[in-house]
Amino acid sequence: QGSQYINRKGYFSMVLQALVDHKGRFTNINVGWPGKVHDARVFKNSGLFRRLQEGVYFPDRKITVGDVEMPIVILGDPAYPLMPWLMKPYTGALDSEKELFNYRLSKCRMVVECAFGCLKGRWRSLLTHSDLSETSIPIVIAACCVLHNLCESKG
Repeated sequence: QGSQYINRKGYFSMVLQALVDHKGRFTNINVGWPGKVHDARVFKNSGLFRRLQEGVYFPDRKITVGDVEMPIVILGDPAYPLMPWLMKPYTGALDSEKELFNYRLSKCRMVVECAFGCLKGRWRSLLTHSDLSETSIPIVIAACCVLHNLCESKG
């Protein structure tokens, strides 16, 4: 099974799928899949995906911004499936409107990238080889996510 943990970059890893709020805190995590597994497969097999499909994760499904009512959506990268509750960038040949949409979506997703960057910066052990068992590593990663949230909440 060891070869399943070798990711596309050629090193051993474990997937951390996370939903991040606008303040850079992890609101949902799924950790433990081998690094070789594609992000879309991890997502489609997650409890988060099931709850979003069933409409129970965001039960109100709407948010009011100013005086405009909008659906609540999550943001994903191109690996994720396009869903009514998931925005992802356009791919292929793009006109200027689609390029502008992708640019703005990318700016919104920077919060997620920064959250992962802070997580790895705070808990440098996540970046190195671990001698822990494959059942202990997800517990450590989840604990680091909880501690990250505490740090973010406390400033």
